[in-house]
Amino acid sequence: MLQKKQCVAMLLAGGQGSRLGILTRHTAKPAIPFGGKYRIIDFPVSNCTNSGIDVVGVLTQYRPLELNAYIGSGTPWDLDKNTGGIFVLPPYSTGKDGEWYKGTANSIYQNMAFIEQYNPDYVLVLSGDHIYKMDYSEMLAYHIEQEATATIAVRQVPWEETHRFGIMNTDENGVITEFEEKPANAKSNNASMGVYVFTWEKLRSHLIADENDPNSNNDFGRNIIPNMLSQNEKLVAYTFDGYWMDVGTIDSLWEANMDLLKDPPPINLHDRKWRIYARNVGRPPGYLGEKAEVSNSLVAEGSDVNGIVENSVLSGGVIVEEGAKIYDSVLMPGAIVRSGAVLNKAIIGENSVIEADAVIGEKDAEIAVIGNNTVIPQGHKVAPGAQEGK
Repeated sequence: MLQKKQCVAMLLAGGQGSRLGILTRHTAKPAIPFGGKYRIIDFPVSNCTNSGIDVVGVLTQYRPLELNAYIGSGTPWDLDKNTGGIFVLPPYSTGKDGEWYKGTANSIYQNMAFIEQYNPDYVLVLSGDHIYKMDYSEMLAYHIEQEATATIAVRQVPWEETHRFGIMNTDENGVITEFEEKPANAKSNNASMGVYVFTWEKLRSHLIADENDPNSNNDFGRNIIPNMLSQNEKLVAYTFDGYWMDVGTIDSLWEANMDLLKDPPPINLHDRKWRIYARNVGRPPGYLGEKAEVSNSLVAEGSDVNGIVENSVLSGGVIVEEGAKIYDSVLMPGAIVRSGAVLNKAIIGENSVIEADAVIGEKDAEIAVIGNNTVIPQGHKVAPGAQEGK
């Protein structure tokens, strides 16, 4: 057994992310670039580092290679430690047989041996597709104080959006009395954030029982949480009122990037007290040519801009040629926009090329998306809401 840890974090990063369409055709959702210099997974992992949690298991499954390479030994997040670290955990394999993760609960079940190496008192379960800054140590302290089996982070959402979330109904003391999955008529607007703290001994027994139930979906929201409630375990809600965005859709990914352009932005990515760490390629400073016109935009290191850029987020290594026009768009690393091309409300995937005079999207319309490593021919038009690529 390794050095005992009070809490071990398990980061669910195996989902296909089908709602992100062509962007996740060849890339796991947590590896999607965000905000010019980050990837989505940087946020929960940085939260762990800043919260003093130094053992993080990353459960991968769909298209894991890029994510595995990005995580590496964990050095950017100070998680390359002898007494802890960050570990990529693919589905468990025995002999010639392997088994895909059947659900979120099953993914933790398959990795119980990893958790038990550290003999933790508590396990933190996180989703890999949210943009937020949160001190998990405060949530853990609340869980311990409440002597709960599970503590679930919630945030209040507009009532008209409650049908999109798992809703936690509580009594006057914050104890969860009922869980409703995407209700048509919600009783409260406390939405689950997909951030859980469990007392490990209790969670372990529920995972084993769930695995032995042939009718289970092996899912936290659909099975583990309802079963804990039905057995009168103490579950409490932990209210989080900071910025949080589930970037699992094209619209929300674009919106979260646009949020960074607000004054002030709702999430501060330059806070030295709570840094968001990332594995950044060493690049020279961004270059703005003599004819570049850049307004209300983020331009990351290594970009070369000679055209017009308004209200947009440009990642590292992006090239915008003279005569190109970019409005309300997100360009991922290595994208190239040739002279005369016009982008309006678009997301351009990594290393894609928009040839001269191509037109992508329209102002105030649905978001047009170009996948990774795609060449849009000269003069080609991509309609609003369309997705093109490999």
